[in-house]
Amino acid sequence: MILFQRIILQRLNQATADDLLKYSKQYGISLTRPQAIEVANLLYGKNVNIFNESERTRLLKQVEAITSKETAQTVDELFKQFTT
Repeated sequence: MILFQRIILQRLNQATADDLLKYSKQYGISLTRPQAIEVANLLYGKNVNIFNESERTRLLKQVEAITSKETAQTVDELFKQFTT
């Protein structure tokens, strides 16, 4: 795994609710504080690999359950920017 991927995965797997809120504003993703807390709890320490399509899909389904289908689709587009 290249260094760039490791850095992205480390940041993702250690993201706090405040980090997610900051990123959501930066990338125009609709996210409330309670949603950010739930998503951060979902991610923290789980070592989710967004470069693996099946892991990313599983994560996005969980994000959709917490937020909305539209938010999950936007997050997927953001992940694709990092992974392609």
